[in-house]
Amino acid sequence: MAFAYLADVYYEQGNLEMAIRNYRKAIAREAEFFEAYNNMGRVLKDAGEVQEAIHCYHQCLSLRSVHPEILSNLGNVYMERNMMSAATQCYKASLAVSTGLSTPFNNLGIIYMQQRNYAQAISCFNELLRINPMSTDGLVKRGNTYIGISRVDEAIQDYTKAIAIRSTMEDVHALLASAYMTSRKHAQYYSLIAARYSLSPFIHPPPLPIKGGGRNGRLRVGYVSSDYRNHSVSHLMGSVFGMHDGENVEYISLVFCYALRPNGGTEWGIRIQSEAEHFIDVSSLTFDATARMINEDQIQILIDLNGYAKGTRIEIVAMKPAPIQVSYMGFPGTTGAMYIDYLLTDEFVSPMKYAHIYSEKLVHLPHCYFVNDYKQKYCDLLNSNCQPKRCDYGLPEDKFIFACFNQLYKMDPEIFITWGDEAPRTAHANAAAQALQPDQIIFTDVVMKQEHIRRSSLANVCSLAGLPMITLPLEKMATRVSGSLCLATGLGDEMIVSSMKEYEEKAVSLGLNRSKLQDLTNRLKAARMSCPLFDTTRWVRNLERSYFMMWRLYCSGQHPQPFKVTENDSEFPFNQ
Repeated sequence: MAFAYLADVYYEQGNLEMAIRNYRKAIAREAEFFEAYNNMGRVLKDAGEVQEAIHCYHQCLSLRSVHPEILSNLGNVYMERNMMSAATQCYKASLAVSTGLSTPFNNLGIIYMQQRNYAQAISCFNELLRINPMSTDGLVKRGNTYIGISRVDEAIQDYTKAIAIRSTMEDVHALLASAYMTSRKHAQYYSLIAARYSLSPFIHPPPLPIKGGGRNGRLRVGYVSSDYRNHSVSHLMGSVFGMHDGENVEYISLVFCYALRPNGGTEWGIRIQSEAEHFIDVSSLTFDATARMINEDQIQILIDLNGYAKGTRIEIVAMKPAPIQVSYMGFPGTTGAMYIDYLLTDEFVSPMKYAHIYSEKLVHLPHCYFVNDYKQKYCDLLNSNCQPKRCDYGLPEDKFIFACFNQLYKMDPEIFITWGDEAPRTAHANAAAQALQPDQIIFTDVVMKQEHIRRSSLANVCSLAGLPMITLPLEKMATRVSGSLCLATGLGDEMIVSSMKEYEEKAVSLGLNRSKLQDLTNRLKAARMSCPLFDTTRWVRNLERSYFMMWRLYCSGQHPQPFKVTENDSEFPFNQ
């Protein structure tokens, strides 16, 4: 022990040769001196004696074969020698014994990044930050990984957190500035395309106040979308376009829908076309011709429903045909576009503390920014006698079913592993197995909307069809939408969790406590006909309020600025 302690002192002083000599003396007197082998391995590695360091760690493992720290240390040596396969095996072996060490997660994440296995890298850095939430190094590395897969918003958030923890990190300040420019490259690309048309700046409608009432006293609002057809945007917004009621002074907007693609004869497209006051198919027009039409229609507020989603023609918006331009629904994040003034969202989905991430000014709608069409044809599911049966879909009658109908690319390793942990404990509380068996997971086919809603109601916990759900909001906009939906039912506190541990515990709790689950289900069903989430009329009225506020700011000569919509009728022009 004396020789080992003396060696530690020499190591602290930087005298590696004397440290190694005294560790050897300690081991000569005690052949199974585990700690001396471990510490000498560290010193040998620092001294460049890599092969001897590896030999020391193997001696340690011969004494304690499943020691996580030694396995991690051995992995570090292999990693420094660029022996990535051997290093990966060591780190995985270490984590199989214990998940409490941060180094294996950190170094595995680095290896996965080098291999361009970004999903696994992010999963590793998530675990590193679970162990040490204040790890600036972990935040920066996860941010760099997000940059690699163009998830710029999340990268900016990680860099910002790292700077908040340690403000002197000059390299991270540079990364943050760079990330903001990555976030804008798409917008600049479309601006470049728009500029090639060499259009003169459009003359916009004059900033005259809207008094409300009558066809000449209403805001002229245009919606640009490629999805006036069988698409989720049309499914959700189907009633909105017709509810800007031209004959009712309660609403102040005259609506123009510009269709970037034909509706394909779908019921959704036909319905929107029949209900909107003006529905214009511009699918055959060039970008500049469409922009010119929007400008000639004297549109005062233009809403882009695509963003960078498939089918976008954001070049039209980049030409700035309207004085106020807004992003909504189609793209759950910032566009980075200086030619888009506002983003319609809500306080939960896009808190003001994250406002710096967005190039647009945030407009917070009340309750939930996510609209739901109250006219959808699924009221039969409210009647228990009309509901489908599990046997119709080959589902087990006696099993608890968790359902998630996201596309597979949205299921990252961390959440999939969590679901795998839940399943056996829910089915058998004392089960030792921690992995999903083949008969415990069912992959579904893509089906039409009506069929999709019907089968969703057969689960026990789900995100659709009147069932309870469990959601873990993170920082990015897309991860927070479900939480906003839950809050708008009035029962959000019982479905929103704040950590992966709580997520798992809540799922298991609902799975094992059927009476608790049934009570929550019953209260959700009782609330859904009266809660703000499905009150489309109320939602459209609040949307109108946001448009009027945007226009009022414009008329007063102010630049776009963030604001919160309140359900206050005095803000409407016809009440002034």
